[in-house]
Amino acid sequence: MKKEGYYSSGQFAKMAHVSVRTIRFYDQKHLLQPSYVSESGARFYTDYDFVKLQQILLLKYLGFSLDDIKEMSTGQQEHYFLKNALTMQKKLIEQRLEEMEQVKGAIDTTLLELEGNEEPDWKSMLELIHLTAMERSLKKQYQNANNISARIHLHEKYSVNQQSWFSWLYEKCEVQSGMKILEIGCGNGALWVENMADMIERGVTQIQLVLSDISSGILGDARRNMEELLEARYGKTAYEGIDLTYYVFDCAQIPFERDTFDLVIANHVMFYCQDVEGVCKEIARVLKPKGRFICSTYSKEHMKEIRQLVQEFDHRILLSAENLYDKFGLENGAEILQRTFKNVQMERYVDEILLDDADPLIAYILSCHGNQNQYLLDRYNDFRNYIVKKVGKQFRITKDAGIFCAERE
Repeated sequence: MKKEGYYSSGQFAKMAHVSVRTIRFYDQKHLLQPSYVSESGARFYTDYDFVKLQQILLLKYLGFSLDDIKEMSTGQQEHYFLKNALTMQKKLIEQRLEEMEQVKGAIDTTLLELEGNEEPDWKSMLELIHLTAMERSLKKQYQNANNISARIHLHEKYSVNQQSWFSWLYEKCEVQSGMKILEIGCGNGALWVENMADMIERGVTQIQLVLSDISSGILGDARRNMEELLEARYGKTAYEGIDLTYYVFDCAQIPFERDTFDLVIANHVMFYCQDVEGVCKEIARVLKPKGRFICSTYSKEHMKEIRQLVQEFDHRILLSAENLYDKFGLENGAEILQRTFKNVQMERYVDEILLDDADPLIAYILSCHGNQNQYLLDRYNDFRNYIVKKVGKQFRITKDAGIFCAERE
C-alpha cells in the first residue's frame, strides 16, 4: 500500500526522466536508498530523495565517477571537498568549451575556403585543433585572480615567517613621497592592499602609482580590491595623496615615455616573459637615471615537495609547462640583470610552510597552470585521499624566494 507523500520506484524514475533500472542500480551502490521499504519489498521515495537524485545526476553529468559521488555530501564536514571538486570540474568544462570554440573557428575558416574553391590550410587548422592542455590552462590562468588567490591563501595562512611576503617586499621598495611607481603584473593588487595603510599613516603623498597587468580580468580584480579597501577604511574609493591608475599592457611594450618612473616592481613576473632580456631593456628605458628595479623570483628548491607529491601520484603531472626558475630564478637572475642594470643585489626571504590541512594544498595544486587537471578528472577522490594521507599531522614545504634590487645605468 502506498504511503502518503511517498513515490513508488516507477513514479520516482518518471519524475527524474531515468529508468527504474537506474534507480535500482543507485540503490545497490548505496548512493540513493529508499526512504521506506514495504513488507513485500516495494521501495518508496520522498521529495528529499528526489533532491539527492538530482545531485547525483548533476555530478554524473559533470564527469564524476560513482565512487566520487558516493564520497560527496552537502554536509558541512565535506563542504571543502565538494567545493574543490566542483571547482575542478568547472575549470575542465571551461577549457573544453574554449577548445571547441577554437575547433569551430578552424572549421568555419575551412568551410569558407572550400566555398571559395580555395585549397584549405590544413596545417593551420590542425595547429588550432591540437592546442596542448598546458597552453589552454596557461591562458585560463590569467583571466581572473581566482587562481592567484588560491596560491596566496596557502602562503598567508601557513607560512612560518610572521612578516608576510608582501609586507617584506614593500619594505624593500622604500616607498617615499613624490615617487612615480610602476608595478608590472600586479595580480590582484595584494602588494598595495596589504600596505596602503602604512603609506597613508606615514603621510606618504604625491605618489603616482601605476598598476598594470596583461589581463584585464585580473586588473579589474585589483581595482575592486583597492577601492573596497579605501572605502572600508576611509569611506571613499580614492585617496588624494595617491594618483592611482590602471593599465592593461604587455611588459615587453610599456606604453610610457623614457625616464618616467623612480621605481618599477615585478613580483614573480620575469620568468613568464618570452624575452626576459628585452623586457629588462624596456624597464630600464622607462626608469629615471638611478631609478630602481625590484623583481622577485624563486629557486629550484622552492615548493619542491609539492612537485614531488604530484609526481609520486602520477608521473605525467607537471604543475608548470616549464621550470620557470630556469628562465629567471635566484640562481641565474643576477647574471641576466647585470647585462642591463648596475648594482644588482639579491636578498632572500627566509620562510617555510607547515601545513596540517589538505584542502588548501589541493586548491593550490588545482590552481597551477600545468596539466594536472587532465589527469585528475577521473581520479579526484583517490587524489584527495592521497593528499590527506601525505599531509597527515604536519607537512613541510620549502620556500626559497627572494628579490633582486638593481639600478638603471
